Amino acid sequence: MESSNQFFDIITWVITIAVLAAILLPQIFKILREYERAVVFRLGKFHKTKGPGLIMLIPFIDKIERVDLRVLTINVDRQEVITKDNVTVHVDAITFFRVIDAEAATIQVEKYIHATSMLAQTTLRSIVGQVELDELLAERDKVNKNIQEIIDRQTDPWGIKVVSVEVRDVVLPENMKRAMARQAETERDRRAKVINAEGEFQAAERLVEAATMMREAPMALQLRFLQTMSDISEENATFAFMPLPMEMLEVFKNMSGVDVPPQISDDSNDTDNES
Repeated sequence: MESSNQFFDIITWVITIAVLAAILLPQIFKILREYERAVVFRLGKFHKTKGPGLIMLIPFIDKIERVDLRVLTINVDRQEVITKDNVTVHVDAITFFRVIDAEAATIQVEKYIHATSMLAQTTLRSIVGQVELDELLAERDKVNKNIQEIIDRQTDPWGIKVVSVEVRDVVLPENMKRAMARQAETERDRRAKVINAEGEFQAAERLVEAATMMREAPMALQLRFLQTMSDISEENATFAFMPLPMEMLEVFKNMSGVDVPPQISDDSNDTDNES
């Protein structure tokens, strides 16, 4: 009988110790991952920051707040913003940040993720409202950098480092899209006309140079005449081509009183004056 009572006493103590261990051990020992830190509060006052790995606490006296040190992502919801040139656009962005001081992120601000998200939304609206639409579309990297610097400067006392901010999408009104399309089309037409005019100008320069060369060497005009005959002559042609000497054309021009063109040599001019 006594042995039975001793056995039950032992079982009772074992169960009691097991229950106490199950309650106290999780309060005493905590395991933190490599990217986690524990901000320890002892009787409500900040004690220290511990981790990673196995840490020991005083049960029911020490309380901890786990802080994730990895890069976190905040999706800034789409905002309706009026740009500097009074164009209504819808923009959204993504904010990347990480906690570099677990103590400050826990003590200085309540729910630092929510606070950073609200700050990112406000800053996005403020910066987009200070730039024109063309700058927002063409210089998005500059806008992203300005937003990142402002948010980082304001979250620095919270122990938060803003890694980057990316404006993800800019939605324009339909009438603005049509206006920009017309502007782009007009700009392309203008460039085409300028290129065409430059081509005509260069062609005119070459023609002037060719005329100067033919004036200095009249035989070049005759060679060009023969080359033209070769170009237009084809097999099975339906037309007849009759070449005429250049001298005949000069005679007719002299008879009609027309000045001799530049390709006429100086010797022919002297002959006309003597006659």
